[in-house]
Amino acid sequence: MAKERYTRIIGTGSYIPPIIIKNNHFLKNEFYTPGGQKITDKTNEEIIQKFREITNIEERRYVAEDQVTSDIAALAIENACKSAGISKESLEFIIVCHNFGDIVEGNKRIDILPGLANKVKQKLHIKNPKSICHDVVSGCPGWTQGMIIADAYIKSGFMKRGVVVGADVLSRVSDPHDRDTMIYADGAGATIVEVIESEEPTGIVSHASRSDSVQYANLLTFGTSSNPDYESDEFFIKMAGHKLYIYAITTVPGLVKESIEMAGIELNDVKKVFIHQANEKMDEVILAGLFKLYGEKEIPEGIMPMSIRKLGNSSTATVPTLIDIVAKGKMEGQEINEGDYTIFCSVGAGMNINSIVYKW
Repeated sequence: MAKERYTRIIGTGSYIPPIIIKNNHFLKNEFYTPGGQKITDKTNEEIIQKFREITNIEERRYVAEDQVTSDIAALAIENACKSAGISKESLEFIIVCHNFGDIVEGNKRIDILPGLANKVKQKLHIKNPKSICHDVVSGCPGWTQGMIIADAYIKSGFMKRGVVVGADVLSRVSDPHDRDTMIYADGAGATIVEVIESEEPTGIVSHASRSDSVQYANLLTFGTSSNPDYESDEFFIKMAGHKLYIYAITTVPGLVKESIEMAGIELNDVKKVFIHQANEKMDEVILAGLFKLYGEKEIPEGIMPMSIRKLGNSSTATVPTLIDIVAKGKMEGQEINEGDYTIFCSVGAGMNINSIVYKW
């Protein structure tokens, strides 16, 4: 059998910001409905308790005042290069997946010029001119989209080794008067990928994607504060939470099944599902929906590792950060073994969905 080119992960890394924000941090917030009405029929204690029941988030991480997205992306890449045992100069491409560029403390203005990949290359002091820079802005599925692009680079023979990093600082684009502000977090996760020639499928075995924009592009947008009397006209991330939930639970399972079928494997071959850490309850419904498509009622315990309880939703960073934590044995009861088939999946702004079948 002839050998084919595949994309494999040779190192993972992450940066988990230093500031721990627990749910009681939001006790003094004044919350408003999306329609601009102050919420007075519930106390903040009740709002936070309901939030905890729905999302399972207890705390999240925020960056330090002097950090921006490109800083933490660079730190995650350094960590991944160390894990892979490679020189940063050997990277032929740097794909930085994000949503809002660099936003400095105290100023909501987005900075994406130059692109974050170029800023990251500068901060890593990579002098190799053949190390190309590429930004990906694709909502929460940015990192999975970046991995699909990296796979295309490698399978085409154009490149042999590179890095894909997902990084976001959502704490600076979240509306303090919107209950959804409690979901958002900061972080960065990176994967070093390189070509491997193999007679048997390995690494990225298959992937499936879809974008539903005509009906659903407005489920995640940028808009003014929920508080009509807010002192500025700055824009914040805005989410139509219930509609997004319905979209995700009805659409994601089918796409994951499609990627599994494309890989030529069965559901029971999948050992782990690394899914975007948006909402633990939603992820559980998505997983149950996938198993229902196969006529399965019993879901193996521990098949879907979760980090959202302590790290919150850091958008593009959630999946690669989770992979790094599990790959390095830092999550109790979770491990990845050679030969394991795993799913990398994310859904978010666009609306975009990606599902990757990866064999370790």
